[in-house]
Amino acid sequence: MKFGGTSVGKPERMHQVAELITKDAESKIVVLSALSGTTNSLVAIGDAMASGDRETAKQQIDKLEAHYQAFIPELVKTDAARAKAKAIIAEHFEFLTIILKISFSEALSKDILAQGELLSTKLFSVYLGEKGIDHALLPALEFMSIDIHDEPQVSAIRAKLMPILEQNKDKKLFITQGYICRNVRGEVDNLKRGGSDYTASLVAAAVNASVCEIWTDIDGMHNNDPRVVKKTVAIEQLSFEEAAELAYFGAKILHPTCIWPAQQQKVPVKLLNTMQPEAAGTVITQEAGSVGVKAVAAKDGIIAINIKSSRMLLAYGFLRKIFEVFEKYRTPIDMITTSEVAVSVTIDSGTHLKAIVKELEPFGTIEVEQDHTIISVVGNEIAQTQNVLSRLFEALTPVPVRMVSYGGSKHNVSILLPSSFKTQTLQLLNKGLFGLE
Repeated sequence: MKFGGTSVGKPERMHQVAELITKDAESKIVVLSALSGTTNSLVAIGDAMASGDRETAKQQIDKLEAHYQAFIPELVKTDAARAKAKAIIAEHFEFLTIILKISFSEALSKDILAQGELLSTKLFSVYLGEKGIDHALLPALEFMSIDIHDEPQVSAIRAKLMPILEQNKDKKLFITQGYICRNVRGEVDNLKRGGSDYTASLVAAAVNASVCEIWTDIDGMHNNDPRVVKKTVAIEQLSFEEAAELAYFGAKILHPTCIWPAQQQKVPVKLLNTMQPEAAGTVITQEAGSVGVKAVAAKDGIIAINIKSSRMLLAYGFLRKIFEVFEKYRTPIDMITTSEVAVSVTIDSGTHLKAIVKELEPFGTIEVEQDHTIISVVGNEIAQTQNVLSRLFEALTPVPVRMVSYGGSKHNVSILLPSSFKTQTLQLLNKGLFGLE
């Protein structure tokens, strides 16, 4: 069971989480994120230190500490529990204050970012202790690890985690940190954004759990972005493939990396709402449950690169040479379309854009278009579902579509368009595909 920042962001939310995890007697591993807002504050502290502004860093640390000090009286009631909680806060903020005097490094920034999850789990453990709830606190830094490519390996996590669980076999409830891990050098590191979901999926796969529950503040994955369209509905069931497509193409509730570990071990994933625990949410399994369109998702910040070359395009090896440029700069391609005289690709990061364009120039005329959005229509076997394409393109009549990707997956049709048309397109598709205004 993984609980995100908003699910543990207030003392009463932590109380609610304690109720949820003790509802039945099944053994559980509970993964917690940092309190909402904490990671952003820690990033700001690191940024201030990196730029040499120790004064701002100190102000940020003091402000964050005040937030935690105010958290304690609402979280726990006994003097003994409050003393324990205050000691935890003192220890972590003393660490943050000491590092103000140390020269800043990348490794130090990872240490700073780890404090959020360490604080939330330790404070939650104090609350459980006050309530007399038997549990063990498992330090994620003892079993979560990434390899030389910064990738976690389920087998390595399993090898370290199982003996720890064996040592605590009298316990039914385990609390651990999301997001944080150790790298190959043994330093504190992290699984990047979306890391707590990733931790939960990796741990679920490592212990072959009966289910991996991701608890957030939304009742499951919806058919469209609730922030953009007025009416959306929760999706009851998705296959791992459908969920992976939606997560990759912008559905914010789930990070794309979180699908594969659970999928490898066939562990069902449930997306549930801490604020409405009785809501059915969304279940992700091997089976799709039904055919047809399930949802649309939007991914912003897309850059389209068009390579025009009449003399080289039909030559064998041409596409390989183009892909090698992107591979060299470790820049993934989202979409690709080809014609007799041009290849168009999209990327979602402009970090190496100048270098990529420079290396592509010998192949032909290069055009770059920024500020685009990929809208992905996802569902089981929609490529074979009658009328999906006609309804889709009918709905898109007023929109200047730049690229279409169809056929690479049975579950996905992706459309590229200028970002200024994103809201209108999501609304048009909500009506055209789902009949929702």
